Amino acid sequence: MDKMTSLERVLCALGHREADRVPVFLLLTMHGAKELGLTIEEYFSRPDYVAEGQLRMQARYGHDCFYAFYYAALECEAFGSATFFVEDGPPNVKEPFLTREKIDTLSVPSVVESKPLTRVLETIALLKEKSDGTIPIIGVVISPFSLPIMQMGFEAYLNLLWEDQERFHRLMAINEAFAFSWGQAQLDAGATALCYFDPFSSSSMIPRETFLQTGYPIACRMLKQWQAPVAIHMASGRCMPIVDKLLETGTGAIGVSVLEDLGQLKEACRHQATVFGNLNGLAMCNWTLQETEEAVRRALAQAAPGGGFILSDNHGEIPWYVSDDTLMTIMETVRKWGRYPINWIGTDEDGR
Repeated sequence: MDKMTSLERVLCALGHREADRVPVFLLLTMHGAKELGLTIEEYFSRPDYVAEGQLRMQARYGHDCFYAFYYAALECEAFGSATFFVEDGPPNVKEPFLTREKIDTLSVPSVVESKPLTRVLETIALLKEKSDGTIPIIGVVISPFSLPIMQMGFEAYLNLLWEDQERFHRLMAINEAFAFSWGQAQLDAGATALCYFDPFSSSSMIPRETFLQTGYPIACRMLKQWQAPVAIHMASGRCMPIVDKLLETGTGAIGVSVLEDLGQLKEACRHQATVFGNLNGLAMCNWTLQETEEAVRRALAQAAPGGGFILSDNHGEIPWYVSDDTLMTIMETVRKWGRYPINWIGTDEDGR
């Protein structure tokens, strides 16, 4: 039986202390549609559907957060783009909507006048109203540096970055103003913390030197503006070559990739930022229950001792095809092997 509330447990992890057990973030976005018998498009059309989905998923699995994230393309909808929906995966931008020339006349969209964004705000408000305050509500902001991948398309954005610094900086200024107001609106609606997704800053995408000139100063400016806990998430990208600079942004946590050594990252972040991750979301779709338990125990062995760790997937969104049995096994394994103090590491039961 858990002795702490989810909020107390997460605060212990953020404070680099051992709680009753390791906290778990099951970052479920689309599973609520299955629960309510809706298509993904129908599900995201009403804030009460998403709030109900989050409430039911948390009640079922007992994980330690509500996740107010809908889908990444939603932020582009605020700029006027269209979104296409599929039956079994996350919605995406229908097509890039921004060219270099259009940057000259682009303006910062109003959060309160954007129906897609206000649906998220209403979801957050409903989660706050219908819960007892013991479970953190996580809001999401796409980094101003990463958002143009959807706004322009990857190739066009790379060309802008290397060939047209004046327009690049104008776009960053617009995106930064939008990101701040969007994040602040979520906090005002009742979000406990923000997750700042910045995959383009990851070492899987750009060299460290480029990051230091671009994504890094942007992240420093953004994170200093919000008076709330913020976690930087690389959305499956590598971060070890830049982890020292990520820590300098003031982030309270870093979402890390399955492609890197979890124990090494935990040591690099010790007493400076909480690590969360790094279960392989794609592989999770086909895991047996034994493989699920082994993956969870391996992550616990590498990063749980001493606190400062939240178990999660490595991308920030659990795929549609991950089964209920797998999700339940993740939680059951943490309740069995993730209780503090963790004294089974180094025995035959450590899963490594």
